[in-house]
Amino acid sequence: MNKALNWMVPAIFLLALAAALAGLWPAEGQPYPLTSFRGEEVMINARGLYYWDTVSSAAQMKGNDMITLFVGLPLLTAAFFLSRRGSLRGKFLLSGTLGFFLYTYMSMCVGAAYNPFFLVYVALFGLSLYAFILSMLAFDLKSLPERFSPKTPRVAIAVVLFSAGAFLSLAWLGRIVPTLLGNQQPALDNTTTMFIQAMDLVLVVPLCFLAGILLLRRSAWGYLLGTVGVMKFITMGLAVSTMAVNMALSGVAVSAAELTLFPALVLANLTVAYLLLRSIRDDQPEGSV
Repeated sequence: MNKALNWMVPAIFLLALAAALAGLWPAEGQPYPLTSFRGEEVMINARGLYYWDTVSSAAQMKGNDMITLFVGLPLLTAAFFLSRRGSLRGKFLLSGTLGFFLYTYMSMCVGAAYNPFFLVYVALFGLSLYAFILSMLAFDLKSLPERFSPKTPRVAIAVVLFSAGAFLSLAWLGRIVPTLLGNQQPALDNTTTMFIQAMDLVLVVPLCFLAGILLLRRSAWGYLLGTVGVMKFITMGLAVSTMAVNMALSGVAVSAAELTLFPALVLANLTVAYLLLRSIRDDQPEGSV
């Protein structure tokens, strides 16, 4: 297991670096209008790696590439080296950061229009999935609660997790349910279904509520899943905020929630991440990754 992570994490770094740089590489082209098979009017990006994606989707993916390049990769590097030194904080950061790469490249596999980096996305999805599982299995769950200070603000962290889960639930169900009741079609932006909403409602929302409940019960899984959930919302909030700015610069309409609520979500989760990691008693290394 240790040897596997020692080559899997550097492989994720190199592949994600290549994918992010390719997505951000400047290219010439003129977007053009298209009517999708559902009758939706969209603008095709028609330039760069995301040539066949819409202007809106390309702006979002480029925003995510920026966060990968300037936040995800530095975090992955720091967490990897800290965990190799036996730091429990490093191991928590590594699991949370791998969760970000797992989610990101799972969504790229199913959401990005086919391009020459498809197999890179597949490799990153697979590597991140198994590296995430291995990193989670590396924790000693029996002793984990004892490694946290009794003053750990479990209630405050649980409240932030519950709030984040409720926010996502309301945001996505509020977009889906009215269209079902009115027998209408939601805006799909040239995709075939709402895959991001599905991923969030299946993976992220239950994680938030489960982690909050287990954390209040002082369960080892609560501390572990809570850290993963907090890290996920930090990176998600940063990514969505960057996407919103990039969309606005590309002339795409952006909601007030994307411009205000997601940055607020980042600040809240940054605060609880600091409190959670500060509460760790890291004077007894658990062993290297």
